[in-house]
Amino acid sequence: MAKWIIDPDHSVAAFTVRHMMITSVRGQFNRIAGSIQFDPADVAHSSVEAEIEVEGIWTGIQKRDEHLRSPDFFDVAKYPRIFFRSTKVEDSGGSRFRIMGELTIRGVTRTVTLEAEYFGPVKGTDEETSVGFAASARISREDYGITWNVSLSDGGVVVGREIQITLDIEGDLAA
Repeated sequence: MAKWIIDPDHSVAAFTVRHMMITSVRGQFNRIAGSIQFDPADVAHSSVEAEIEVEGIWTGIQKRDEHLRSPDFFDVAKYPRIFFRSTKVEDSGGSRFRIMGELTIRGVTRTVTLEAEYFGPVKGTDEETSVGFAASARISREDYGITWNVSLSDGGVVVGREIQITLDIEGDLAA
């Protein structure tokens, strides 16, 4: 089973959430570390361990990013990292698979399932062997204790409860 190290320069964890129930706000975490045990011929024995530095959150709006780092949302001072550890991987056919695992945000751990796909392997310009992974899931932020919101006069809320997570990960073959 090959071990792949997550390349933080070419990996991102992105999210989308509804704002005032009329538009979507997108953001991302750019500081991801971890490793992936993966062989496309033996997907069931694969595993993933990853951590994301929450301080690196970026939505393009500094004031919003600061609010997201505050105790209203991620509480970076108390919970500086998000963790994911797989518990099971299932082959879905072709280059697709499902990753079941434990996602920890703000000290709360919940089981999630990521729908995933792999790409590669390829040799880069430096002759290093790499693979790519794309994965996605939907979670409720309230399941992780992120409940801040403001009610709108028409019955809506400022921040949607459901979060779409999209991961684009490049892994480099461990030496």
